[in-house]
Amino acid sequence: MSPVETLHPGRWWHALPDGRIQCDLCPRDCQLHEGQRGACFVRQMVNGAMQLTTYGRSSGFCIDPIEKKPLNHFYPGSSILSFGTAGCNLACKFCQNWDISKSKDMDRLMDAASPAMIAQAAQRYGAEAVAYTYNDPVIFAEYAIDTALACRERGIRNVAVTAGYIHREPAREFFAVMDAANVDLKAFTDDFYHKLCVGHLQPVLDILAYIHHETDCWLEITTLLIPGQNDSPGEINELASWVAKELGPDVPLHFTAFHPDWKMDNLPPTPPQTLTQARQIALDAGLHYVFTGNVHDSQGGTTFCPGCKAPLIVRDWYDIRRYDLTPEGRCPHCQTAIAGRFGKTLGRDGHAFGANRIPVHLS
Repeated sequence: MSPVETLHPGRWWHALPDGRIQCDLCPRDCQLHEGQRGACFVRQMVNGAMQLTTYGRSSGFCIDPIEKKPLNHFYPGSSILSFGTAGCNLACKFCQNWDISKSKDMDRLMDAASPAMIAQAAQRYGAEAVAYTYNDPVIFAEYAIDTALACRERGIRNVAVTAGYIHREPAREFFAVMDAANVDLKAFTDDFYHKLCVGHLQPVLDILAYIHHETDCWLEITTLLIPGQNDSPGEINELASWVAKELGPDVPLHFTAFHPDWKMDNLPPTPPQTLTQARQIALDAGLHYVFTGNVHDSQGGTTFCPGCKAPLIVRDWYDIRRYDLTPEGRCPHCQTAIAGRFGKTLGRDGHAFGANRIPVHLS
C-alpha cells in the first residue's frame, strides 16, 4: 500500500465460497483474491474484506461555474467546488481526464480532505454546490455519500458527473444524496461500449431511467461525439429518440466535441458542423433543450423557450450574457414553464459566477 493511501471499509460486496470476494458496486462484478484490486484500481480485498483505498484523498479541488459540469438547467450562474480522486471502472480509450481516471499512481492524491473539510471549504469559498467529478464518483461512492451528507448539513447542493456504470442497489443510496447529475452516455451501441470502454450500454440506459423516474435528482446527459465512432446521423437520431421516448423531452442533452487524447490521439477533433447537425437531429426528435459544448457556439449554448422559441438564457462558453426567466422559472413572453432547477435570480445575488476557475487547497 502506498503511503498516501487511506483504507476505508468498502460496501456492496459479498464473500465467495472459494475465499475470494465479489464487488457488487458496478456491472463489472470483479472477483478478487486477497490483495487484489478491482478494475477501477481503488477497491481492494484486504484481510478478507473490501476496502476503498482513496477515501479522504483527492487529486485536486477547484471552484468552477456550474455550466462547466455541464449543467445548464441547474441553478445557472452558480459556482461549484469540484473534486475527484483516482481510478475509473470504465476503460475509455478516448478519456479526456486520463491522467486522473486512468492513474494507478496513488501519489497523485495530494490533498487530504475529510467529508467535513470539503463541506466547510465549499461554504468558505462561497460555492453553492460540490461536484464529484474528474474521475467517476461511483467508484468512491462511500466517500462521495459521506461528503454529500456533510454538505447537506450546511445547505450545500451535490452534483455527480458520472458515466452511470453502477448497480441499482448502490445507485439508490448514491443518487439519494445527489441533487443533480450529468451522465455521460458514451454512445448508443453496445459495440462502442464493448470495444472503446470495456463496458456495456444497457446498464447505463437502466440507470438513466432510474435517476429520472425514481429519484429527485435533476438529470442532464452528455455525449462526446467522436469522428467516425459514434457521430453518424442514424445513431444520433436513435440516441435522441430514446431520450425523448424513455425520459421525456425536457431532459437536457449536450453534444460535446472530442479532441485527440489518450489512446485515440490519431483521430481528428470533432468538426463544429457535426455538433450543429447533431443538435438539430435531437431537436427534430422532440427534445426541448439540446446544447453543444467544447466549441464556440452561442446558438448551441442558448436555452430557448420550447413554447415561443424566445432565447431565454444566452451563453457564450461559460459566460451567461442574458438571463430572461421569471423568478418561478417561466418564459416571460408566453409563461411556458422551463424544466430545471432555478433560483429566484441568476447565480448568487443576481450575478453569475462566470468563466472563472479558481484552484484551491484544503490542507
